[in-house]
Order: sequence, then C-alpha cells, then structure tokens
Amino acid sequence: MDAHLTDGMFWGVLAFALLAAFVITTPVNKWMIGRGKGHPVVHQYHH
Repeated sequence: MDAHLTDGMFWGVLAFALLAAFVITTPVNKWMIGRGKGHPVVHQYHH
C-alpha cells in the first residue's frame, strides 16, 4: 500500500499480477474453446 506510481515496486507488482492472470486464464480459455464453450456461446445468454 506504500508503493506510488513513481516506485518500481508498484510497476513490478502490477507486471507480476498481469502475468499471473495470463498464466492462469489461458489454459482455462483454451479448454473452454476446445469444448465449444467459447466467448460467443457464453454471451448469447446476455441478449
């Protein structure tokens, strides 16, 4: 909570969080698309 926009710690933690999110969600998305449950299929229920 003490890191500001000018601190390297802020940018390092942000980069780590984005990398972790990518690593976790990519296999899930590939699995969903492989099963025919991709983005367009999921969003057909919102209209």
